[in-house]
Amino acid sequence: MEKRRIGLLAVILLAAVLFAAGCRRNEGQQIQTAEEGVYQIYYLDASGTVLTPNEYRTETTDTDQLIEELMEQLRTVPKDLDSQSAVPDRLDYRGFHREEMVVYLNFGDSYNSMRDDQEILCRAALARTLTQAPEVNYISILAGEQPILDAKGQPVGMISGSDFVDSIGDVNAFERTALTLYFTDEEGELLYPETREVVHNVNTSMAQLVIEELIRGPETFRLCPTVPADTRLLNVSVNDNVCYVNFDETFLTGSGSLAVADYIPIYSIVNSLAEAAGISRVQFSINGSANVRFRDSISLDTQFERNLDYIGGE
Repeated sequence: MEKRRIGLLAVILLAAVLFAAGCRRNEGQQIQTAEEGVYQIYYLDASGTVLTPNEYRTETTDTDQLIEELMEQLRTVPKDLDSQSAVPDRLDYRGFHREEMVVYLNFGDSYNSMRDDQEILCRAALARTLTQAPEVNYISILAGEQPILDAKGQPVGMISGSDFVDSIGDVNAFERTALTLYFTDEEGELLYPETREVVHNVNTSMAQLVIEELIRGPETFRLCPTVPADTRLLNVSVNDNVCYVNFDETFLTGSGSLAVADYIPIYSIVNSLAEAAGISRVQFSINGSANVRFRDSISLDTQFERNLDYIGGE
């Protein structure tokens, strides 16, 4: 068990220094290019341990053609670069298909033969490069037609470029934060604040922390959950004070869908994020798609703002 913990820590440390070469980003779903037609292709440096960007220019504007072009660039390193591809030649790449904002990359079983450190670098290079394409916010990787798994044996799910931070000071650093979260009562028609102190890793984003605590449920006896406990948060990112939250389908149907008003789960999340993380608007998606109706009554294809009308008195 100790060896496994140390190995997992080493992988986390490797992910933390992926972009130590100096590429800075704004936190968000997509990595913005400096100018139209200019993209960054992420290769491995000569040591094979650090991702480094290389500028690539193209006149291609069609999204699918651009994805194909970027994938070709990822797999073929220019001869004048002292770099190597983060996507090994031995990987059996079988193409891609796109569904709305998600690009599904298909590899053979050989994808699972990579070491953990190699796989994280490969995953990061794919995500950071491909999410620059217009209308692409996430990638999903399939190996042998099955979703890839993380170190805990769980599906990795949707991956955004912002999942991979530029630098982290200390993955073992923790801090205590006071959160104000909004839950409901037995009637399920209004929201009530609960303040709790949470000890967390300093590298966990505030938005992620808030949503994970909401899924965990209330600690106050008189309050009731607003988000199904079996909901999986696939991805959360923030760009220009807009939080993009991507759940699996359990958010719609899990835990008996909870006996609360339809708007309660939505504004429990929105108001909690606004309170704790300074978020102005929230965009929801389910498995990467925003073209979904929550409980057949609320369209998720919009951005939700904080709403104090649903907050009850003490």
